[in-house]
Amino acid sequence: MEQNENKINSVSKYDEMLKQYNLDITDEEVKAAVKKIIEEKVAENDTLEVKKFLLGSVELTSLRTEDTEEGILAMVEKVNQFAKEYPTLPHVAAVCAYPCFTKLIAESLEVDGVDITNVTGNFPSSQTFLEVKTIETSLAIKDGATQIDIVIPVGKVLSGDYEDVYDQVSELKQTCGEIPMKVILETGNLKNPRNIKIAALLSMFAGAEYIKTSTGKEKVSATPESVYVMCQAIKEFYDKTGIQVGLKPAGGINTVMDAVIFYTIYKEVLGEKWLDNYWFRLGTSRLTNLLLSEIEGKEIKFF
Repeated sequence: MEQNENKINSVSKYDEMLKQYNLDITDEEVKAAVKKIIEEKVAENDTLEVKKFLLGSVELTSLRTEDTEEGILAMVEKVNQFAKEYPTLPHVAAVCAYPCFTKLIAESLEVDGVDITNVTGNFPSSQTFLEVKTIETSLAIKDGATQIDIVIPVGKVLSGDYEDVYDQVSELKQTCGEIPMKVILETGNLKNPRNIKIAALLSMFAGAEYIKTSTGKEKVSATPESVYVMCQAIKEFYDKTGIQVGLKPAGGINTVMDAVIFYTIYKEVLGEKWLDNYWFRLGTSRLTNLLLSEIEGKEIKFF
């Protein structure tokens, strides 16, 4: 009985935390706000300067079932070669892969300032024991990961078990220590803006340095609407706590214009303080060549 009372009190604590934020948001309001930003602001950001910024925000990603050491090594060698062939352009922000490839990446990556991002915690479902998640995360960091991406327990968010959501994210953040951690919300599965905002806030309460839209493994990945809601959550959290949190749209970023739209929403909601390649990341594989082609004014298939 006492255990149940403690759980109720704990849930109430998280509900009280969430009450400080505006959760009264609807699909219609979000769509209207996004439509306005796109119509009024995207054109001014469709520039060479912004595309160079976006190139420097890319986390070059390979998260396929058929990934091999040879394929990952080839991706890393492209990053190394790019720095030599395009010295005036920004290098990608990170290489993102499964943790079993981390040691290989760490031993072969030659470019300073490129993070090694690992997806851990039973990516992409997050459906396993917390002990397994922490062990995998610890091993990734031991092998050289400099950023960690985990997936929030989506089912716990949908069922309202905010205590367990917080505890899992917090435990993994403790495992990461000083290594920055991104929490993937899997926004396409969260059904509505309210749930997206709750998931974002719980992640930030628990210590996330970034929130990320998607794994790229579900039917719906990053959308302008989900990015808008996440940026609003980041802004409100910063206004109340003074803690700055970054954003990583990922999954389904198929065109340069997709990226420009996400950047525009991010810029309009969060402002100049966030316009840095550290705070804004893009999880993608196909976008890199598209950005490079537009920057150079000809089709390039480098990566």
